Amino acid sequence: MQQDTAVVLISCPDQQGLVAALAGFVSSNHGNILHLDQHVDLERNVFFARMEWSLSGFRIPRDRLPAAIEELAAPRRMSWRLYYSDRRARMAIMASRQAHCLYDLLARHEAGELDADIPLIISNHPDLKPAAERFGIPFHEVSVQPNRREEAEREAQRLLQDHGVDCIVLARYMQILGADFVRRYPLAIINIHHSFLPAFPGAKPYHSAYARGVKIIGATAHYVTEKLDEGPIIEQDVARISHRHTLEDMIRQGRDLEKIVLARAVRAHLEKKILVYDNKTVIF
Repeated sequence: MQQDTAVVLISCPDQQGLVAALAGFVSSNHGNILHLDQHVDLERNVFFARMEWSLSGFRIPRDRLPAAIEELAAPRRMSWRLYYSDRRARMAIMASRQAHCLYDLLARHEAGELDADIPLIISNHPDLKPAAERFGIPFHEVSVQPNRREEAEREAQRLLQDHGVDCIVLARYMQILGADFVRRYPLAIINIHHSFLPAFPGAKPYHSAYARGVKIIGATAHYVTEKLDEGPIIEQDVARISHRHTLEDMIRQGRDLEKIVLARAVRAHLEKKILVYDNKTVIF
């Protein structure tokens, strides 16, 4: 049975009694903990935790909950973020011409695998409009010309703001986002690409990798930061390659990996299971 829950993500210097304090906070207010996961980075002496509890019968009302958590957190130097299960994320998808990641996300969303609303799809080409129409999602073409890149980004930002978007998935969106755009959505833009970087850059990495006879191909999903492709990694996967694989086999397997890796990353983000620290992720 679906029930309303609260989720808090926490990081702070490691110290005695943290788990007891978190559990006591919920239990003393007549709450029931559903999930409590924690990890300690021994090298940095940092404590991470994700706690989810039922709001049924919980004594602290929502408008007072942030202040109550801050009272718990302040003396322990906790950084924290609070989420509610009944507040669905509004997720935009940005794509270009390649359809595999977009179709996979839309199919999973239609099947109920992704707990989010998708109010719009933005693309710099018209090619994927039929996919959007098939799933009944508004499609907006925002052409990106070399001498009008900033103008295109402003238009995209306006669309995202008008639709109340709070996270963005780049489903093989083949444009580099400007620093201003990225700063507006900190740790809320997820990108997917092959894992050949930096060895095989350029528009045809599979061709270069095939010519070198690589034995492993992979895909990486990460948060977008101002440093290109250097954001915190959320998910990765690989597949073995042999001399029997053709270039077409490699491209097909690479696309399969991109789909599953991106879907895993998006789901972890939507389920509030990711903590970022020092450009790394802790995923519960």
